[in-house]
Amino acid sequence: MNLKNKKALIIGVASNRSIAAAIATAFGLNGANLVLTFQTEKLKSRVEDIAREIDENIECFPCDLSSDEEIVNLKNHIKKKWGKLDIIIHSAAYAPRELLAGDYVDNVTREGFNIAHDISSYSFVALAKEFSDILNENSSLLTLTYLGSQKVIKNYNIMGLAKASLETNVRYMAQSLGKKNIRVNAISAGPIKTLAAAGISGFNEILKHVEERAPLKRNITLDDVANTAVFLTSDSSSGITGQIIYVDCGYSISGF
Repeated sequence: MNLKNKKALIIGVASNRSIAAAIATAFGLNGANLVLTFQTEKLKSRVEDIAREIDENIECFPCDLSSDEEIVNLKNHIKKKWGKLDIIIHSAAYAPRELLAGDYVDNVTREGFNIAHDISSYSFVALAKEFSDILNENSSLLTLTYLGSQKVIKNYNIMGLAKASLETNVRYMAQSLGKKNIRVNAISAGPIKTLAAAGISGFNEILKHVEERAPLKRNITLDDVANTAVFLTSDSSSGITGQIIYVDCGYSISGF
């Protein structure tokens, strides 16, 4: 699989242990040209350090996905830099921490519900909507989801609903953008110790349970996800769109 000269925008790099950082590294090794984004000034230096480890020429640009203005500014910057774009990686999700523990019904709030869906689901189609006119034919859009969208996972709570929304988003986006030969897919990754996962109460219990139950008897690695992302954004997967691809060592197929 080769991404040589593909122009890729990667959103969601938060630390060197994030899925987005692993994808960026794999993309760099496979010849892609990259732009990374950071959400806040607090994260800027951290994301820039990650970018330098991959390639000193990688540019980092601010983008808070809750702001349409910042999405427009990012699009204008990409247009000025490259003219066109081939790949967008959306690896961003958020819900207030207090909603990610305890009883779902007791803890859910209107504000938290809206925030989780806005950042975790709507932002993906917001990017597609704004960038559609500078996406090359054969472009690929990819997002990250989790099994909590389909089954009840302890303490995942409101994020399960947001990920279910995101997965339906993928299907409708694939239908809408297919006429332009733009593909849209998602990776449903098994649990990994990332910065985002640290916000989920009892996460270590989930890791232990998955390792015991998964057919491959292990948890997935960042490389497992990153390598699948390379495939799904390369020409090798040219006939795949609107799909949720499970990278979870087979855990999702397991019954009693």
